[in-house]
Amino acid sequence: MSESTRTRLGRERVRKNRWWGPEPDVAGDAGYPKAPPRMGFFTDSSVCIGCKACEVACKEWNMLPGRGFDFTGLSYDNTERLGADTWRHVQFIEQRKPLGRQEPGVEHGDYSDVDLLTLPSGATRDGERGELRWLMNSDVCKHCTHAACLDVCPTGSLMRSEFGTVVVQADICNGCGYCVPACPYGVIEQRKSDGRAFKCTLCYDRLGAGMEPACAKACPTDSIQYGPLEELRERAVVRVEQLHDAGVSDARLYGHDPNDGVGGDGAFFLLLDDPEVYGLPPDPVVTTHDLPSMWRHAAVAGLTILGGIAAVAATDRLRRLP
Repeated sequence: MSESTRTRLGRERVRKNRWWGPEPDVAGDAGYPKAPPRMGFFTDSSVCIGCKACEVACKEWNMLPGRGFDFTGLSYDNTERLGADTWRHVQFIEQRKPLGRQEPGVEHGDYSDVDLLTLPSGATRDGERGELRWLMNSDVCKHCTHAACLDVCPTGSLMRSEFGTVVVQADICNGCGYCVPACPYGVIEQRKSDGRAFKCTLCYDRLGAGMEPACAKACPTDSIQYGPLEELRERAVVRVEQLHDAGVSDARLYGHDPNDGVGGDGAFFLLLDDPEVYGLPPDPVVTTHDLPSMWRHAAVAGLTILGGIAAVAATDRLRRLP
């Protein structure tokens, strides 16, 4: 390859490595010229039954330690959040609201949030059925198109795989922790025992062998769906339309849009309420979004300071002239 060709390809690569916005060839831009289609997760919370089979399968396959069985007070959620030892987290959210066209027949009873934890599901103080529903969702790393955790990693421990996913190589992690505040979703975490960072790898070892990720394989309702990302996005749009036709007007997709602040997620969700209800940021933006402008402003500030020093030195020299 000639020098001019290498230079041209290098310039094209720089143009393709965007800091934000749509990225049509994530794996190709990461150095995989003949990469397979980008793979991902579509989690349909409308059919999640809260069985936690995904949590168990994830821990078993990846040999993750347990986090104990402490009572958190958050319904039946004893996992509480994603972390270094929990790569799938099933959420249980209780609401005084019917789902779709259900007609409970009575209005909400006059009871407090404390009562919701002590009364049977859907019951009021008077023993009548109230308008109470559970929202269940299996949360996971989003495998962002523009992954700030990957961008700030100084050792290359975080890498982009040929499937477009973001993988942690724990054996070369130095425990610096830069990736933790970089994640706009608060997914990645350092393990207390050795300081290394861990998160979902989308079962990279299984993908290479042509297998389905453990959590999707174990899901009994197909709430967790795995496959080519573009196909999943098309399937998700159809599913939302079905729910709207059924009267579930709150159904919406989260993380599917390539024009959002992270360029779209490799793991996106169908939610039945606002993202904040599920503990998700409503408008996530990759934390390295403003790095180019920050460096430009820093450079301008540095040059201004140097110019000021030079001017002072020149003025002082003129004063000393006879």
